[in-house]
Amino acid sequence: MSWRPQYRSSKFRNVYGKVASREHCFDGIPITKNVHDNHFCAVNTRFLAIVTESAGGGSFLVIPLERTGRIEPNYPKVCGHQGNVLDIKWNPFIENIIASCSEDASVRIWEIPEGGLKKNMTEAVLELYGHSRRVGLVEWHPTTNNILFSAGYDYKVLIWNLDIGEPVKMIDCHTDVILCMSFNTDGSLLATTCKDKKLRVVEPRSGRVLQEASCKNHRVNRVVFLGSTKRLLTTGVSRWNTRQIALWDQEDLSMPLIEEEIDGLSGLLFPFYDADTHMLYLAGKGDGNIRYYEIGSEKPYVSYLMEFRSPAPQKGLGVMPKHGLDVSACEVFRFYKLITLKGLIEPISMIVPRR
Repeated sequence: MSWRPQYRSSKFRNVYGKVASREHCFDGIPITKNVHDNHFCAVNTRFLAIVTESAGGGSFLVIPLERTGRIEPNYPKVCGHQGNVLDIKWNPFIENIIASCSEDASVRIWEIPEGGLKKNMTEAVLELYGHSRRVGLVEWHPTTNNILFSAGYDYKVLIWNLDIGEPVKMIDCHTDVILCMSFNTDGSLLATTCKDKKLRVVEPRSGRVLQEASCKNHRVNRVVFLGSTKRLLTTGVSRWNTRQIALWDQEDLSMPLIEEEIDGLSGLLFPFYDADTHMLYLAGKGDGNIRYYEIGSEKPYVSYLMEFRSPAPQKGLGVMPKHGLDVSACEVFRFYKLITLKGLIEPISMIVPRR
């Protein structure tokens, strides 16, 4: 019997990235030069928020999406923090509410007026103090309104109830700085990666650690839940200092299901998962590539599709929520790419070609 190559049929084999024309980009933005490993960018269907370089305190810009082109230098900013802003996230339920966290150990909630800012905003709706050191990450709960998670350099995760403006729970199981937090689809589980080289699956209600993996060969940086498949994907570095991804079963973190090396570059790999198309996007910090894969339920689990290449390196990427995409143009995902060298934010649409 002659050997036949294995062909996979896939609806998304020919997905390609389409960069927006220059007049649909956001130009002249002093993007922050902070080396913290975050996206420094948040997008929803109405606004684009970018952390900017500023003297004395931290600030970020909030620009209505239709306001493309060159942004003048004196454009109003949100500037109430005393230290550099490290992370910003839009509320998934209320489009004009944004959370920010900073080196000044505070988390603040801002309400952006209709049509964007007309003058600098310094007064936050809520100021949340509970961390003893700077706060590096904020995440909104995916299914419950007004619940916010924040992770600080004091190795603690605080769960805030914004209706009362107080922390209602503290998760204190980490022994080093928390690098990434990710929720499963219904928000009942929280996965974290930590500088102590451990991957944890935590139940946020009780604060109990359900699963813990000590990654000896795979130094984890980022983690993402793969929709409702009960799997996790981490990006990190192998013992030979090559970038790699690992797939885990959330019920058993003793061994990864697969480990796959990506390349020998040094920048962090940001993973993004689209639960509707089962596609995984890997974007490298400091390079211009976005690779995409299809996630399956059987071996080999992760199948390489294509790669979007660009000569301009990305500092971070914002992602448009699903309900903001242009489905008439067969758009399945949209990135907002931060190009620090040019002070440019470039939308990149992922298009599925259809006859």
